[in-house]
Amino acid sequence: MRIRIVDAFTDQPFSGNPAGVLLLDSFPDDTWLRKVAAEVNLSETAFAHPLPAGGEADWALRWFTPTTEVDMCGHATLATAHVLHTTGAATGTVRFATRSGVLGATAEADGTITMDFPTSSLTRVPTPEGLERALGAEVLAVHDTAAHIGDLVVELRDEATVRGLTPDVPALVTLSSRGIIATARAENPSEGYDFVSRCFFPAVGIAEDPVTGSAHTALAPYWAARLGRDDLTGFQGGARTGLVRTRLRGERTLLSGHAVTVVEGELHA
Repeated sequence: MRIRIVDAFTDQPFSGNPAGVLLLDSFPDDTWLRKVAAEVNLSETAFAHPLPAGGEADWALRWFTPTTEVDMCGHATLATAHVLHTTGAATGTVRFATRSGVLGATAEADGTITMDFPTSSLTRVPTPEGLERALGAEVLAVHDTAAHIGDLVVELRDEATVRGLTPDVPALVTLSSRGIIATARAENPSEGYDFVSRCFFPAVGIAEDPVTGSAHTALAPYWAARLGRDDLTGFQGGARTGLVRTRLRGERTLLSGHAVTVVEGELHA
């Protein structure tokens, strides 16, 4: 069967966030899916298979880190939609049946893919004991997304602080159910983005995720409230970077970006 590695939220190879993508006839047992994801060893590998016509969704979609299945993943959804459209397996809007409900992904004429995801709720919480020490930075505010993606959104003083983080990643494991989204306002919006972020998910086996679509379902409402605009662009990453365009639409958030296939081969397993 064909296996692909796709860089998501970028139009340049070796940038953005890489995801494995396998298109199947049906889902094999979970043990096999976990073994493949561990072998691929990227932050997420997506597995998808077509559904019968006439239902509420066109494809079933699941996402696995090297250690566990996750409830929501933006970049691997973008990568899967990219593969479906570039191989001719789908056109227009693709509806995915997932653990987070039905998620739409629409390919636009310029190659942009726009995904329709649920907006994450944000609850202001006290700064957890040990968070500043683990991040090595002063924390301005903390918001919990436990009802949706299970992360803490942590606002830091400025863009330079976010970019320069060298956290004690193991110390972050117990601070949230999935991870930490560190963010700050863009220092110079004329560079083409409104806020920056980095995401650390050691609880699910990912020290740092380069460009995280699901995190932007929380970052979009967070920065929309502070900047007074519903349409924003986020810049994410440390060593690898990418851009996520966000459009807040009440209970739904639209996430847009490009993707590029960098590896295609045969899986012998």
